[in-house]
Amino acid sequence: MNTNKDHINDDLLVKYMLGITTPAEQEEITAWIAADPAHQQYYEHFRLIWEQSKKLAAVSTVNEDDAWQRFQQRVGASEQQSEARIIKPNFSYWRRNLSIAATLLVLLGATGFWYMKTQQQHVIYANNSVTQNVLPDGSQVTLNKQSSVSYAGSFNKDRQVKLEGEAFFNVAQDPGHPFVIRVNDVTVKVLGTSFNIKSANGKTEVIVESGSVEVSKHQNSIQLQKNEKAVVTDNDAAPVKQQNTDDLYNYYRTKSFVCNNTPLWKLVAILNEAYGVNIVIADNDKREQPISVTFSNSSLDSTLQIIGITYGITIEKNGSNITLK
Repeated sequence: MNTNKDHINDDLLVKYMLGITTPAEQEEITAWIAADPAHQQYYEHFRLIWEQSKKLAAVSTVNEDDAWQRFQQRVGASEQQSEARIIKPNFSYWRRNLSIAATLLVLLGATGFWYMKTQQQHVIYANNSVTQNVLPDGSQVTLNKQSSVSYAGSFNKDRQVKLEGEAFFNVAQDPGHPFVIRVNDVTVKVLGTSFNIKSANGKTEVIVESGSVEVSKHQNSIQLQKNEKAVVTDNDAAPVKQQNTDDLYNYYRTKSFVCNNTPLWKLVAILNEAYGVNIVIADNDKREQPISVTFSNSSLDSTLQIIGITYGITIEKNGSNITLK
């Protein structure tokens, strides 16, 4: 025992740290700490070792008495007991409670760490360029520009992602864990398939390239097969199933604009999105006219030139504003 402690023993200091001393004991210890810098130093050292011992108790399976003996040895209690002690309460009850409390604290800490880890959100962004990514389950995601997907740390057990923008998914098969995508108030559920999802301007569109998916809004669901698509607007109560008639949705993955009897307005809408321009069809009679052609790795000027020749129209450019006359 440290001789500077005078009549204050370790058990009493433990009671003091836990705030369970009587008013008289508390006053006595406070006065003792303030009386001598050596007392202050001893108390701080004692408190530090006690905190460390609680952490060690979390991974130990030894009984509490042994743990208490080790704690006493660490603070130098293996020395002969001071005869100056005048307070000798029985602390077996408190030791047991302290051990339990320390274990609970560590368990709570471990539980909190596990909860935070499983709930931690992972986010993948595609700002100004298309990105290809692999999720923890092996599923592949191609994100269009200005899009993102997010998922929790517990993804392998609960395959749920949240999508903003547009992405193409090639989902790894796992019959025991359906793959669920939430986009706005629409839910897409699959087991293993490939499909494109696009959400923009209050409209969500799902196009299936292989396999099948289930698209739901509230309590209304539809099943989609290859070459089918679902369209859901913010005002719709249920998804609407349609046939997909072109491959324009794939332009950001293939760098090709594939038109197969595609109306001009639809090609123009994709060009505006892909190049960040504002192309306007001045002649309404031209809007529905079809075009069948594939533009692969073409510049915007080259594409517009071919459109002008095909439709016999003039292209006027003013910065990013382009008019088809």
